[in-house]
Amino acid sequence: MSRRRGEAIEREVLETDVLIVGAGPAGLACAIRLAELTRNPEAITVIEKGREAGAHMLSGAVLDPRSLRELFPSGDIPPLDTPVGREGVFFFTAAGEWKLPIEPPPLRNHGNYVVSLNRLVRWMNEKLEGLGAQVFTGTAAMELLSDGGRITGVRTDDKGRDRDARPQSNFQPGADIRARLTIFAEGVRGSLAKQLIHRYRLDAGSNPATYALGVKELWEVPPGRIEPGTVYHTVGYPLPWDHYGGGWIYGLRDSQVSLGLVSGLDYRDPRFDPHNAFQQYKLHPFVRRILEGGRMLKYGAKAIPMGGWYSIPRLAVDGALLIGDAAGFLNPLRLKGIHLAIETGLLAAAAAHEALQAGDFSAARLDSFRRRVESSWVREELWQVRNGHQAFEDGLWPALFHLGLQMATGGRGLRDRYLSQPGHQRLERIDRLGAPPPRVVPDGRLTFDRVTDVYYSSTHHQENQPAHLLVADTNICATRCAAEYGNPCQYFCPAAVYEMEETPAGKRLKLNPSNCVHCKTCDIMDPYQIITWVAPEGGGGPGYEGM
Repeated sequence: MSRRRGEAIEREVLETDVLIVGAGPAGLACAIRLAELTRNPEAITVIEKGREAGAHMLSGAVLDPRSLRELFPSGDIPPLDTPVGREGVFFFTAAGEWKLPIEPPPLRNHGNYVVSLNRLVRWMNEKLEGLGAQVFTGTAAMELLSDGGRITGVRTDDKGRDRDARPQSNFQPGADIRARLTIFAEGVRGSLAKQLIHRYRLDAGSNPATYALGVKELWEVPPGRIEPGTVYHTVGYPLPWDHYGGGWIYGLRDSQVSLGLVSGLDYRDPRFDPHNAFQQYKLHPFVRRILEGGRMLKYGAKAIPMGGWYSIPRLAVDGALLIGDAAGFLNPLRLKGIHLAIETGLLAAAAAHEALQAGDFSAARLDSFRRRVESSWVREELWQVRNGHQAFEDGLWPALFHLGLQMATGGRGLRDRYLSQPGHQRLERIDRLGAPPPRVVPDGRLTFDRVTDVYYSSTHHQENQPAHLLVADTNICATRCAAEYGNPCQYFCPAAVYEMEETPAGKRLKLNPSNCVHCKTCDIMDPYQIITWVAPEGGGGPGYEGM
């Protein structure tokens, strides 16, 4: 029996051996391998907040197939869409571009594939179901369950509450899913992973987690405009020299183009607007030539973990493991994490199987996962770029010096470990800054406003449900934040969730949570850290079909 606002709620209790939270590439790879190892798929429960597997999956994406081939050694791998053919890296100025004569090693992609992460995850989910396991979609994990210091599972979301959290006629209480082992594969800035890291101080001694935001559109362009398998990366315009990031343009089949802009979430000007910068990017002559005469099909945005090896927290506590993006496994120079998510899922499955055989789910036993990671190619790859994102702390030009030195010293650079700070701490007060960045007036053909883009993300939330964006003190928004930082939430959010309204009593924060595309930027970049992203009612959110 549990209580909420004076209610007595009877909750169903479900028991399982292994609970995997999140049906992305890490969680599904872990479940598939564990089902094979145990030959008992019914002992594994996977829950996913999206309305279907892959619904919330978003990436560029160029896939390194290495770990996928380890997962399916018989060669039964999905149709990987398009092998990489033509490649190029360009430096953009406002009016032109310069092609680098040689692709930097991290951006060489021959042997890789341009893919839809949404389709890849749906295919992996079909493989898991073919083994006899099941993914419970539309089921959000809301609370950690624990007994003493041991994680014992999660509580899933209540359905059918109104905006004031009162049960409606269709109310269904969430269940308590109790597990001998819980594996958190929630993706970047997972809400329960964040709680787990904080509660057990798993990040003690690590660099702070740092992030970037990827804003993406999928286009259909006139035939022949770009060859399938073309992979272009860009640096420079429209990002200022002291801002980490760059763009991508990938040619897909059927005259489709994946393009987007990655902006480091450690910039200094609180008025910087990632969505606006992406609209500027599309107006660059090089990009415009590809897109003109085409039409936008889909839109999305997602945070990317950029901290690298030194920001990965401890991976095990009694009863639980962290894998994939939830733990920060991503190569910040290659901008690739799918292959690392799959591989950490495989390594976690081996550790979980060992724990099941021993009947021991202590942190000491589960620490075999860390040892497996450290003796694998995951560590080898990430060690070579362990200071990669930190090299950009002082801007692009110093980064070129640091990156060159790091490549010559196996990732070390001037010192073995470059320190960093959380992105929100780098924001400067607006009274210390000059003119705001220029803004694009959307034309509705090549450039779009946020609300239009949100429509193309197929985002849907039940309107009459509790807000899943929790602002601890809205008075700070109207007073301190307005004066000191100019309310950066209205700029960094790529989905028009946050608006500052003028009222007779002064400024007031207006929330539009139904617009949220689950990118987590607000949770990351709020300068006072008073915004907390939690999962909405299960099934709500974007629908990234084909993305």
